[in-house]
Amino acid sequence: MEKKNGVIFGAGSFDEGSEELSARSHFGQDSPFSAGLVIAADGGYMCCRRIGHEPDVLLGDFDSLREVPSHRNLIRHSPVKDDTDMALAADYALREDCGRLFLYGGLGGRPDHTLANLQLLKRLSRQGTEAYLIGEGCIITALTEGAIQFPAGFSGIVSVFSGNDQCTGVTETGLKYELDREPLSGDRALGVSNEFNGRPAMVKVEKGTLLIFWDITNGFAVERM
Repeated sequence: MEKKNGVIFGAGSFDEGSEELSARSHFGQDSPFSAGLVIAADGGYMCCRRIGHEPDVLLGDFDSLREVPSHRNLIRHSPVKDDTDMALAADYALREDCGRLFLYGGLGGRPDHTLANLQLLKRLSRQGTEAYLIGEGCIITALTEGAIQFPAGFSGIVSVFSGNDQCTGVTETGLKYELDREPLSGDRALGVSNEFNGRPAMVKVEKGTLLIFWDITNGFAVERM
């Protein structure tokens, strides 16, 4: 049985690009994705409601909302916990058999939460879960020992960072600047501000986890190999 998708809303930045992409990709009648399960994490409930969608699950410690909303499927966590509300929502989605996660409202706002969500992306990737962090004009994904193919027609900036002390065997083809099985270190931004040029492109890593950023207007039409 094919696993369903999970769409999670956090309390961070939810700009016009995020709003348009979420509506087009997950809630439109002709959507290429089925939302499957929609989760609001604490203050993400307001973002979800703003686009006219009621989440299937509302969870968190509710420190971002002035009061706990009434909801048919409410899961309340203690504020004394080891994970963020976004991470708890991702874990819930995985237990509910979601195989691909789309995380909105996980960027902007508090920089420590942004960093926590980037760490969450890496953890999910290393566990074998395809996940995307969306906001602030970009889409971010993590790639662990594999490849990601971008179709022809993508435009704008694409940046690639090492999520380890060092990633090895990094290849970038079809971009303005190409790499052939080069190392990327976690303390130098060698892969920042590359560019799509309209051709099909690929990023591959042989060992380690990469964080890959691209412009939100391109959407999710990528293929993993």
